[in-house]
Amino acid sequence: MKYTEEHEWLRVEGDLVVVGISDHASEQLGDIVFVELPEAETTVSKDDEVVVIESVKAASDILAPLDGEIVEVNEALADNPALVNDDPTGDGWFFKMKIDDMSALDDLMDEAAYKEFIA
Repeated sequence: MKYTEEHEWLRVEGDLVVVGISDHASEQLGDIVFVELPEAETTVSKDDEVVVIESVKAASDILAPLDGEIVEVNEALADNPALVNDDPTGDGWFFKMKIDDMSALDDLMDEAAYKEFIA
């Protein structure tokens, strides 16, 4: 997995990249009560606001980590936003995207660098 400074994780699955937030971000947000997801087939640019999360503490925007197209969203979050707290790097993913340039992943942090970043 790769990580952004905004506490998003990215996991490559075939020609798609799955995006969610880290355990650290989930813990910082507290209990998540609402997730607003983008529409599938939405073209995004890096740093576009694509997801809104509301927790008991605050509302936060999740930014597009890279340029590309969102091809699938995690519909389960509409009925159960707590999945983001329960399993942030598994069932709590937000969307899958086809990124314009797979080599852009090389610019992101690996797990060791991310752990150092949040220390």
